[in-house]
Amino acid sequence: MEQKEPQPTLWAEVVGVLRGELRDYTQGSMARSILLLAIPMVLEMFMQSVFELADAYFVGQLGAAALGAVGAGASLIVLVFAVGFGLAMGVTAMVARRIGAKDRDGANAVAMQAILVVLLVSVPLAVPGLLFAPEMLRLIQAPESIVKVGSSYTSILFGTNGVILLLFMINGIFRGAGDAVLALKALALANALNIVLDPILIFGWGPVPAMGVTGAAVATTIGRGVGVTYQLYLLFKGKGRIHLQLTQLQVLWRVMRRFIALSAPAMLQMFIATASWMAIFAFIGAFGEEAAAGYTVAVRILVFALLPAWGMGNAAATLVGQNLGANQPGRAEHSVWVTSFVNMVFLGIVALVMYLFAEHLMHLFTQEAGVVAVGASCLRIISYTYVLFAFGMVMTQAFNGAGDMWTPTWINFFCAWLIQLPLAYFLAFTMDVGVSGVFAAIATAQGLMAVVGVVVFRRGRWKTRKV
Repeated sequence: MEQKEPQPTLWAEVVGVLRGELRDYTQGSMARSILLLAIPMVLEMFMQSVFELADAYFVGQLGAAALGAVGAGASLIVLVFAVGFGLAMGVTAMVARRIGAKDRDGANAVAMQAILVVLLVSVPLAVPGLLFAPEMLRLIQAPESIVKVGSSYTSILFGTNGVILLLFMINGIFRGAGDAVLALKALALANALNIVLDPILIFGWGPVPAMGVTGAAVATTIGRGVGVTYQLYLLFKGKGRIHLQLTQLQVLWRVMRRFIALSAPAMLQMFIATASWMAIFAFIGAFGEEAAAGYTVAVRILVFALLPAWGMGNAAATLVGQNLGANQPGRAEHSVWVTSFVNMVFLGIVALVMYLFAEHLMHLFTQEAGVVAVGASCLRIISYTYVLFAFGMVMTQAFNGAGDMWTPTWINFFCAWLIQLPLAYFLAFTMDVGVSGVFAAIATAQGLMAVVGVVVFRRGRWKTRKV
């Protein structure tokens, strides 16, 4: 009687995935698939946020105006992030579907066309920041002290937006292919350089002159640039499922049109969300420098805490895309529900930590009492709906992974623009609640987004999308 080969232990599989071993996520245990895909994606998202956290930590030592400048610049650069996330969502959906269908050549073609699109898009995006950085900061109601300090920071980030876009988009390729560990390695390298260069360029060490807030932008750009160089090395050496060659460096209009058509609503989805956050910063900026600085630090803490949840959402997107490509819609749906419940437990724990230790978390970045008070209020109020938000995050990514970009776009528009912004203005200014009213509006919109997302997901129309 033939003996079955022993199944590898979970730990052995985790180690294997982190070493870059390939795995088929359309077969086998769903729980293991989610875990093995989520671990490198969660770590990748942690790496993504370390850029902003490192900048906030070092710049925070220069005072509230410098910290507010980083927050204001970040509120504008999210426009670039919106394009990057949109392109990444499009390429993840297309690559995942083709990997699930065992069409490696098709996945390679999509990856190359996506890189060409990024190179074309980055040029016009650089112009506004290079020429009009001070005017853009004033547009979001940043105080003049912040405009003075933050203009060069904003200009540098916009001028080098191509590096940001490539970093996001190529990591989207890796995620769609199920090679999330490659994305993790690229971000780890980029972050290591940023952390080393931040204090050198911000404060000036040895012969290097102190550049202040501008130094944070330079350090981040250098780190990301090296990360992108490593990503391209991995793609052209075929270290994962995607293997590009210079002979593929040509425009395939059918593939490029399909990629743009899929990414356009994804970019619109992110523009809707990020533009609403710019408006939120403008509301908060109206309450002064300390309010802007407190919100800046709080958002970085919130983003860092949410990254594992975003990582699980990205895992759900990849599983949905690959399993739809393998013609297994039932398995795709099951992966979303399992991931959502895991996410709910995690964000419930995060919410409790935020509520109990808000001031302690703020003190890690600043000792200014007014800044700490605003940030602690933000952490507590927004965390109230985290348990619901856990479902909203996964549902949104599941739609995107299926190639159904329009559904989360409309959900974002309804919750962010028709609910969050009017409610924030009403509570903060009409009812004179102040910045706490803005935070309450954010929490309300998060909860509503989750409820709407679950209702629409259960209808199942996303299963029939063609990518």
